[in-house]
Amino acid sequence: MTVVFIAAIGTYVYGTEFALWTFIWDNYVQLITVNLGIAFSLACFAYYRSFSVKPGNMHKRELAVGGHTGNLIYDWFIGRELNPRIEIPVIGTIDIKAFCELRPGMLGWVLLDLAFVAHQYKQYGFVSDSILLITLFQSLYVFDALWMEPAVLSTMDITKDGFGFMLAFGDLVWLPFIYSIQARYLAVYPIQLGLFGIIGVLAVQALGYWIFRSSNNEKNRFRTNPRDPRIAHLQYMKTASGSKLLTSGWWGFARHPNYLGDWIMAWSYCLPTGIAGYVIRHGSPAVMSQGDMVDGEGFVSRGSVKQQVLPGEAKGWGMLITYFYVLYFTVLIIHRELRDEEACERKYGEDWEEYKKKVRWRILPGIY
Repeated sequence: MTVVFIAAIGTYVYGTEFALWTFIWDNYVQLITVNLGIAFSLACFAYYRSFSVKPGNMHKRELAVGGHTGNLIYDWFIGRELNPRIEIPVIGTIDIKAFCELRPGMLGWVLLDLAFVAHQYKQYGFVSDSILLITLFQSLYVFDALWMEPAVLSTMDITKDGFGFMLAFGDLVWLPFIYSIQARYLAVYPIQLGLFGIIGVLAVQALGYWIFRSSNNEKNRFRTNPRDPRIAHLQYMKTASGSKLLTSGWWGFARHPNYLGDWIMAWSYCLPTGIAGYVIRHGSPAVMSQGDMVDGEGFVSRGSVKQQVLPGEAKGWGMLITYFYVLYFTVLIIHRELRDEEACERKYGEDWEEYKKKVRWRILPGIY
């Protein structure tokens, strides 16, 4: 929150010329390169340090299951140590994986979005409703994750996966720079959704967030306090391992309802870009001024040499980029769901087969 507060003060004082926003836009590729280097270095550091992990050590350090195969490249990529930690004077112990999972990547995502909002205003003299909605939705997602941080500690990334290049790259490079690509697109080619467009996108976001947050809250309350009156009425089945599996509520609706909510929210990040695609034409039309529309679709940016941004022949092709997040996320949650299923089959055995008879659907009832 300190970073966001400083950014807010800087924007209040300097507006779109605040150094943070101009630096991000002007050094976008360089930032990707630096983050890639940091991810590589962290993976190497974690891999090297993992060899100091000894059985029964007093710090409770442990190796990740499947992360110490003896194959150097694979172990470095997938992560050899489960939760590598470092001691920093004054600050104390830092869990590198938990820190990277939420802090630099997630906050970086929000800062990139805000930098793109600032750039749009700087170029066109206004901020479109589409980029505001995307920034609002994604900021809500990030700050919700930070607020509900204890729940993150029970996710597969924290409890099962080692910390290697896969997670380091995902947290520091893939997440902030790929997830913010819709806002970057709109920074160059603004789109105004209008009242009905805003209502439609808000409805998609609200539905997804409601499913995502309420299903996760239900699971976390059941795990931490089964007597909580908000979930005490839910039905469940006991397993031989002593665990309890919910068979009603959201988790009777599907075995992974939170993934469904997450996937629906992904659409609200992409839909504001519309039928994406633009071309940039350089010129100096004397009759046009900053923010003017061209043929009802394109815009003229500020500067002595005007820049026309038009859909042109690129219209539609940009969807390969702006809707990539939905496609990627679909693959991600299906892959993650398959890993969850495999882990549960190993853990619960025959009980899991019985559970699947009670809760038939994986993510979307009637379809999958």
